[in-house]
Amino acid sequence: MPGVSLTVHEKVEIGLALDDLGVDYIEAGFAAVSPEEAEAVRRIARDASRAVVASLARANKADVDAAVDADVDMVHVFIATSDLHMRYKLRMDRGEVLRRIAESVEYAKSRGVKVLFSAEDATRSDLSFLAEAFKTAIEAGADEINVPDTVGVMTPGRMRHLVEYLKARLPPVPMHVHCHDDFGMAVANTIAAIEAGADVAQVTVNGFGERGGNAALEEVAAAARFLLGMEVGLRLERLYETSRLVARLFGIQLQPNKAVVGDNAFSHESGIHVHGVLNNPFTYEPMTPEAVGNRRRIVLGKHSGRHSVEWALKQMGIEPEPKLVDYLVSRIKDYAMRKRPVDEAALRRMVEEFRGVVLIRT
Repeated sequence: MPGVSLTVHEKVEIGLALDDLGVDYIEAGFAAVSPEEAEAVRRIARDASRAVVASLARANKADVDAAVDADVDMVHVFIATSDLHMRYKLRMDRGEVLRRIAESVEYAKSRGVKVLFSAEDATRSDLSFLAEAFKTAIEAGADEINVPDTVGVMTPGRMRHLVEYLKARLPPVPMHVHCHDDFGMAVANTIAAIEAGADVAQVTVNGFGERGGNAALEEVAAAARFLLGMEVGLRLERLYETSRLVARLFGIQLQPNKAVVGDNAFSHESGIHVHGVLNNPFTYEPMTPEAVGNRRRIVLGKHSGRHSVEWALKQMGIEPEPKLVDYLVSRIKDYAMRKRPVDEAALRRMVEEFRGVVLIRT
């Protein structure tokens, strides 16, 4: 993520939190980048008890060696396959790229690790050449392949078609998808890929990543579990806690309306919604907040009705007498219109105001 730089200790803390969450893979870093990066990768690989730990590597021996020397379980070898990238970045033709794929995958396998091969910019690649690139990698020994939507240009329908196209033409090795969020569709594209038969979703906590970010771990996991009915293998109740850990270490404050783990994800202010939720949470919630480690919040503001106020008073141990509730509904709307937060302290002051007014009148 642009502007974010983590220490070795912070990277290890996040890596172990992901392992504790129950993820299947951790891409711990790019070991060839620096000695500090390699050390972080090595420590995560050493201490993770469950996840397969991988390091990224360009399709060359030096990068592969740096990854293997960091004691990872898997080397994630990548090279671009779109004509745009091959011409302007790699300055290679298709034949050269295929040779580089075969050589780097064979070399990585000779070092005794599992190999994941990525065709960078896959979604802007010629489909027949993309299939040929993946087939070359598999024949060279790649254990798994990855289909990245590197600049987030896919739609769910196109993503579904791509996965089905490749699945029909390649040997049956596990297929990953890696979606970016440039048009805000990374999660939708990832879910579409899963529905089409993709085996692994590559995601990031909170969707953090280059440019507009990546598919968000917590959103993909919740959608797979609660919309598709899949067993995702994660401790979903740790999602909120993991999200906050990463946001804190990145120095990024999450927007309140962030899906699944945002503070507003299960917050209700509208009187109609509050009434429904207090009777049955599923009237206005697609899953329970506890399932993902979040909590329900009833917000008092200009849209609040009697049910919200009665609930808030009961939480404070105050009997919601009808006249008190009427008074508070009016005062809360006036308070909120002046853009002042109606928290518990403000509500207590309003209750005291009401009691003072009653005493004066009597």
